[in-house]
Amino acid sequence: MKTDVTQALVAEHRLILRMITLLERNAPRTAIGDYVDWQFYLDGVDFIRNYADRFHHAKEEDVLFTALVRNGMPRENSPVAAMLMEHDQGRAFVLNMDTAVQKTLDGFPGLQITIAENALAYSALLRDHIGKEDDILYPLAERVLPEALRGEILEAYLRAEGRTDSEFSERYRKLVERYEQE
Repeated sequence: MKTDVTQALVAEHRLILRMITLLERNAPRTAIGDYVDWQFYLDGVDFIRNYADRFHHAKEEDVLFTALVRNGMPRENSPVAAMLMEHDQGRAFVLNMDTAVQKTLDGFPGLQITIAENALAYSALLRDHIGKEDDILYPLAERVLPEALRGEILEAYLRAEGRTDSEFSERYRKLVERYEQE
């Protein structure tokens, strides 16, 4: 029986999808002026940058994707290249959303639609992206990665997780739960 190297990543996707659902719920309300809790967007940007990107995407990019390339998958014109491109697209939407929220907090009016559009564009991109990873790339990785690499991959995940404090994941889970209860 092979050691599963994508199970933890799939579990992290579940929390990321819960945040995406919150963005999808609140962004349309922001666009029409019915939801102006800027702290939600600041917390959402923090969640995306730290949990989804630095914590989760780092494990994908630095560990899983690297292992796939080392095992023969091309880095260019491949599923790995497509996933990396989408990570960068997501970062651009988050930067635009954050910039618009910061300007709003600085007193610039009329940026609600910009905030909403970038939140929804990020959500649509990531929802599709996670589907491709969970349904195509991760099952492929489970089929092609040799057992000899799997322990090394799991150890690298643990090292990446070790760069965060012990409460890191729990803090972001509680953040999502708090906004879910609004």
